[in-house]
Amino acid sequence: MKFQVLMCTVTQRILGTATSAGAVHDLKLFRQSGVRFPHQTALIGDAGYQGLWRSHRHALTPHKATQASPLSAEQRQDNRVLAHTRQAIEHMIRRMKIFRVLKGVYRHRRRRFALRVQLIAALCNLTQACRS
Repeated sequence: MKFQVLMCTVTQRILGTATSAGAVHDLKLFRQSGVRFPHQTALIGDAGYQGLWRSHRHALTPHKATQASPLSAEQRQDNRVLAHTRQAIEHMIRRMKIFRVLKGVYRHRRRRFALRVQLIAALCNLTQACRS
């Protein structure tokens, strides 16, 4: 089972979740979720979302190096800034995976996995709101 979190980097709140049964590519899961954003909204993703800029012009993903073309100093700096921005998202995923249901292999009813992910996301939003 796989889940995906949509999060606002300014407010540190989870806006939505998407789930799938089995191995699905990150970009395919995002497209299947049916989430639409305004064109001026910046989307930040990890290396699994490399083709996202084709459908959304303001998508930011890290640059990848190959043996033939290593990263330039500017591209490395861009990757560092992007990683610093994604750090808050990774912390929220860590808070969600504190719950044992999301940490390991999910062995229960598949149709209830999406509901459990949404409930855990709501709990994480609630605890985040209580902290601030």
